[in-house]
Parts: sequence; C-alpha cells; structure tokens
Amino acid sequence: MLQSRALVIALILLLSTTLPEVQSKSLFEKDRRDLLAIPEAIASYVYETVNKVYPKVSQFLLDTVQSPTVTAARQRIAKEANKVSIMFEQLIEKIKNVWYTRVLGY
Repeated sequence: MLQSRALVIALILLLSTTLPEVQSKSLFEKDRRDLLAIPEAIASYVYETVNKVYPKVSQFLLDTVQSPTVTAARQRIAKEANKVSIMFEQLIEKIKNVWYTRVLGY
C-alpha cells in the first residue's frame, strides 16, 4: 500500500511539472545517439521525487534498478537503441541524397 501511494505521488508530481533536462532536438542533428536520454532523465526525476517523499521506497527503487537482471536489460536496450540510431542516421542521409539529387537536381 505504501509503495503504491509513493508511486502515485511520484507520477502526479512527474506529470504536473516539466522536465528541464529533456529538450527537443531536430531530426537532422548529427549527435542523435542519445535515445535513452529521455527515459534516463525521467527515471532520475522519479527517483529524486520519491526520495524526497519516501526514502525507503527510493532505496527499493535504487536496489531494483541496480539488480543484475535490470542492468542486463538496460545494456541490451542501449545496444539495440544504438543500432537503431545508426540505421536512422543512414536513412536520413539517404533521404537527403535522394532529395538533393532527384528532387532538386543537384
């Protein structure tokens, strides 16, 4: 019961404020290998908020995030996100090339 209350309070606080750490970026920016920056910022914000309200629950969250299973899953997601990011960059370059050569005639 206590954990669900803490999570509800954390979600309310999360949704009622803005995240200054997370800023929107253009699709055509070269440095786009930060697909996990937004989830990491949200997780950090939730942890800090819960830590202010319920330190014991925040310790549980920290222990959960640092467990081997979650760490392995995060590493795999980061690896796959990096692959997707590289493929997306290659796709953008191909679209630009087609745009400049076929549409604009350069």
